[in-house]
Amino acid sequence: MSKDRKAPGFLDPAILLPAARDAVLKLDPRQLLRNPVIFVTEVVAAVVTVLFVRDLVTGAAETGFSGQISAWLWFTVLFATFAEAVAEGRGRAQADSLKRTKSELTARRLSSDDSIQTVPASSLKIGDIVLVAAGELIPGDGEVIEGVASVNESAITGESAPVIRESGGDRSAVTGGTQVLSDEIKVKITVAPGSSFVDRMIALIEGAQRQKTPNEIALSILLSGLTLIFLFVCVAIWGLAGYSGTVISVTVLAALLVTLIPTTIGGLLSAIGIAGMDRLVRFNVIATSGRAVEAAGDVDTLLLDKTGTITFGNRMASDFLPVPGVTQAELAEAALLASLSDETPEGRSIVALATGDHGIATPEARFDAVVAFTAETRLSGVDQGARQLRKGAVDAVLKFAGVTEDDAPSEFHRAVDLVARSGGTPLAVADGDRLLGVIHLKDVVKPGIKERFAALRAMGIRTVMVTGDNPVTAAAIASEAGVDDYLAQATPEDKLAFIRREQQGGRLIAMCGDGTNDAPALAQADVGVAMQTGTQAAREAANMVDLDSSPTKLIEIVEIGKQLLMTRGSLTTFSIANDVAKYFAIIPALFVATYPALDALNVMGLASPQSAILSAVIFNALIIVALIPLALKGVAYRPAGADSLLRRNLLIYGLGGLILPFAGIKVIDLAVSALHLV
Repeated sequence: MSKDRKAPGFLDPAILLPAARDAVLKLDPRQLLRNPVIFVTEVVAAVVTVLFVRDLVTGAAETGFSGQISAWLWFTVLFATFAEAVAEGRGRAQADSLKRTKSELTARRLSSDDSIQTVPASSLKIGDIVLVAAGELIPGDGEVIEGVASVNESAITGESAPVIRESGGDRSAVTGGTQVLSDEIKVKITVAPGSSFVDRMIALIEGAQRQKTPNEIALSILLSGLTLIFLFVCVAIWGLAGYSGTVISVTVLAALLVTLIPTTIGGLLSAIGIAGMDRLVRFNVIATSGRAVEAAGDVDTLLLDKTGTITFGNRMASDFLPVPGVTQAELAEAALLASLSDETPEGRSIVALATGDHGIATPEARFDAVVAFTAETRLSGVDQGARQLRKGAVDAVLKFAGVTEDDAPSEFHRAVDLVARSGGTPLAVADGDRLLGVIHLKDVVKPGIKERFAALRAMGIRTVMVTGDNPVTAAAIASEAGVDDYLAQATPEDKLAFIRREQQGGRLIAMCGDGTNDAPALAQADVGVAMQTGTQAAREAANMVDLDSSPTKLIEIVEIGKQLLMTRGSLTTFSIANDVAKYFAIIPALFVATYPALDALNVMGLASPQSAILSAVIFNALIIVALIPLALKGVAYRPAGADSLLRRNLLIYGLGGLILPFAGIKVIDLAVSALHLV
């Protein structure tokens, strides 16, 4: 699990003071139109304020009462905008830390004649090559094309440990604003200034113009409908009061409307969505939209690569298993030659095993052809005279050698099965149409991963391991890791086809990837998580980027998505439930003079009708402030089934929302009476 980056506290002055200013600016009706519930509250507050000024001028008897109602209605609106401002302020604090990495940089650009020019980083273009030495900042997003260096990426990832960036392989991507700690590297700029990774992160995190998610839009429509219904109810009550001879002032009717409409969730709705994205940022994951975060909470199936996700990923060659008629030295030499063009960790480990344990010298001879390893061919090798040496996945090497599985020697099959059943990965080695033997690659399942998959299963999420290994190896690792299913010998097309099949069955799919070959599947998945160290194509295709490049982060992303949905649902339940206490406070107060029998509904024993109304309005405003920390932090999530979570939240937030307001309004009523406010 990635370390959760510490967020600014709710009471941090650096957050509160700017948020208080922004909360006042957000009172602009043009901004509040995005939140119909709070917009209606502001309109009502303005009407009551006008009536208060009128009463003040005319010297009406209830000026003090109407003034207090007016003030608390404005506080209700202000507290709602304050909640959103605090959430945005926490996001801006993250963006400010990234902006500090974008100080005016210079770059040492290589020209076509290999001369070096010092230029502003902002003038770099895609394709420019720059030199970056120890102590210098990398001037822009790019790929290392020469050299290896230790890079400090703490400004981006928040992790203090430096990382190695080198040409070739999957660790060549570098981010502008990070610092080279040792050695010197050549970097090819791949992103134009102004649209770099840091620029996009800053824009996403600031997110003041954050678009509402479909779930949030649906809830807004529901809240707007409830507001309209209660508006009709209040008009009907006014008509009923006139018919019965009861006099109800507009101020009291306005108080009734604001306490009945769902102001609590209306005031916290935007803050919940912004805080959800902020929590994701603190786990070093950037989401391109709230839609992606929300979709993560509804995911049914997780696709995880075996290598680096379920296992440590640095598979190391541990043994050479030759077929009869081939010596171990001969197999080791062939494997060495076939791996010289393989820049993967596995390829390097084969070279290390052959030259170290078996004493095979690295040849100086030139090769007629060099075949580099690719995800498509899944093999590498060299051509040297009459020899065509190839090393790679068993099925790929058999296909190259023109040997069917039935025609392969039984000893070869036994070696493959022996390695696969031990949970290792067998690689075949061939010289033309002659099979030489098998290389044993060892990989280790990460500790605790089985328990994490069990937790996902408790959430109702199916886990699928994707691997290029043969089915026997895949089955052994899948069993050890505890995944629900596996996809063996998977090509990019296989991944894409699998995701489409699952989606056609009505499931939401999440997957992670870091290579260009993962881009189609990342784009197709409902939640696509690209590694920050991955290729530009993968980052562009995904709707989330993991700054720590830890594929197991998918588990945290799902939990944060579910927490966002749970928080929104729980506070909606609480908001609607706490209206019940307000009915018992205000309805008897409105009609008790005309219908004395209604006093039986005054179960809280409130001091007077005016005290009851004022207490309900005060509670309605203060409860928003009280719930801001919960909206920002999120409802605690525990892996469990949907039915269990629903029962738990109904018990806590439904029953709690029903009981708490009775106690709260009563306490406020005692304070109002003691202070003689009415």
